Amino acid sequence: MSSTTDSRAAGGTRRRWRGPRTWLATLPLLAFTGLCFGIPLGAMAYGAVTRTDLASGVTQVTGEHLARSLQGPYLGSLIGSLQLSALTALVGGVLGVVIAQAVVTSRSAGLRSAALTASGVLANFGGVPLAFAFIATVGISGVVTQLADLTALGWNLYSFTGLTVVYLYFLIPLMVLVIAPALDGLRPQWREAAQSSGATGWQFWRHVGLPVLAPSLLGGFVLLFGTAFAAHATAAALVGGSVPLVTLKIADALSGNVLTGQENVALALGLDMILIAGLVMAVYLPLQRRSARWLR
Repeated sequence: MSSTTDSRAAGGTRRRWRGPRTWLATLPLLAFTGLCFGIPLGAMAYGAVTRTDLASGVTQVTGEHLARSLQGPYLGSLIGSLQLSALTALVGGVLGVVIAQAVVTSRSAGLRSAALTASGVLANFGGVPLAFAFIATVGISGVVTQLADLTALGWNLYSFTGLTVVYLYFLIPLMVLVIAPALDGLRPQWREAAQSSGATGWQFWRHVGLPVLAPSLLGGFVLLFGTAFAAHATAAALVGGSVPLVTLKIADALSGNVLTGQENVALALGLDMILIAGLVMAVYLPLQRRSARWLR
């Protein structure tokens, strides 16, 4: 009994000593996070809730900027970003799962490697180069537009629909990268056990596959939503202000393209985005941990 107690005490001592060492090891990361994220976030929050009188130089706390960020065209841009993000995340998630399932079940190792490598490249291809590629291909004077006469079919790249197609170009590969490991985690023994019990393929997916993959699927949707919601350069180069998006509205307010003196409203819009992103991460992280527990 005494030896057991001594070993537990020694283990407790080791655990107590491991804690401070762990915290010391994370101090550089915490300092970097606070410097690169904490200070800008604090400055944004401060500017969003304060107003400085130019004549007297007095700074007062106010909720005027936050209130204006949820009214009129600012609210419309926020709703437009939410609609675009939800639509592209849903369509990209479904198509990404279908492609990932085809890749995972393929017997060709070369096809799997090529598909995952291409997904890794395409998921990080965005911004002005992506917008230029689509303009040159399916824009008003694009090669494919002229050859297939897409204009007569009502196609318009510089619209909500066109922007949705462009966003899917990098969101579908991102979903493939996210969901492929989860599909790999579905053990063959589960399918064999279901077949031995007389279950069909649909019954296996309904009662085993989808419930196990549900956290990963929802987590992938949330990740795609957040990626589309925060995207700016592609939309700015492609549609400008013709499609109401919150990132474009922030850029206009900061540069004074529409009205001057709207910098604090832009900071309030940025704070709104951070709050939405925080909610997205609050949903994504627990789902990621839950899916990892099932698919180890």
